[in-house]
Amino acid sequence: MTRREQAWRVTDVPPGLSERQRRRRRRYFAMMGTCLLLIVLAWNVVRLFSTGAAVVMTVVAALIPPVAAFLANPSDDR
Repeated sequence: MTRREQAWRVTDVPPGLSERQRRRRRRYFAMMGTCLLLIVLAWNVVRLFSTGAAVVMTVVAALIPPVAAFLANPSDDR
């Protein structure tokens, strides 16, 4: 191989660890914020119009934390 074939281009270099952690943290907090917002809206606003919709929103909110934890903690941190 020649030296030119081994050289990295700026666009080819994977993001650093701190950048990947920042993205995961941002995604985690966005998902948890969505979870909190769903619960607050479900039981303070939506329940006045439809209890069934409030229950569905709560079930969706209950599913978000495990998914957020799974996405925030990848097994292959390259």
